[in-house]
Amino acid sequence: MNPAFALATVFTILAGLWLDRAHSVPVQAAVALCTWSLLFAMGWRAAPEQRTQWLVCLAWASAGEIVLSLVWGLYDYRLGNLPLFVPPGHVLLFALGVWLSRRLPAAWLGAVPALAAGLVVSFAWLSGDTLSLPLLALFLLCVRFGPSPSLYSTMFVLALLMELYGTATGAWIWRADVPGLPLGAANPPLAAGALYCALDWLTGLSRSRRRKDTPDRTCALASDSARS
Repeated sequence: MNPAFALATVFTILAGLWLDRAHSVPVQAAVALCTWSLLFAMGWRAAPEQRTQWLVCLAWASAGEIVLSLVWGLYDYRLGNLPLFVPPGHVLLFALGVWLSRRLPAAWLGAVPALAAGLVVSFAWLSGDTLSLPLLALFLLCVRFGPSPSLYSTMFVLALLMELYGTATGAWIWRADVPGLPLGAANPPLAAGALYCALDWLTGLSRSRRRKDTPDRTCALASDSARS
């Protein structure tokens, strides 16, 4: 990602969610077309390794949205569907997070976990946002054991900003009572960014496993060729 694509990503997310306020399926479809077009343009110019990483992120994001929204009902989109701009939007946000994490001061990113912990615990006590407590634990696990702590801190803040904007425009709403669990949630939960951190970790794990498996397959093919 270069600065031009970073600005285009920010504009697409902000403008797309603002336009989605209109109660119109055609408007939502137009936003989806623009989002997919930007992702395609970025992928067209990206290196093969980066392009594959984004495809893995897209697959995980799509599965996560289906489970969390359509199956579990943790949050609902404005029209009760899964907007087609959401999965590619996750990939754009992921790419933006990677780009920002390499440019933000390390001291700022290092302070995020402690600040997040204090705010989440306070919010849970004062407003009943108890869903953020296990989400905070997930975020801290990502930072402690994941391979990209700077990325997770960046995504935690970046995703929270997007959640605040998206819920303010009415694009989606988090349910106050978490289905099936004795937990409550703010709209949005303060630690909602932890879900994006988990997405990024899964993306990285999938890519790492694929790289480890590739030499084995290559050796196997080479052996088959030698025997033939």
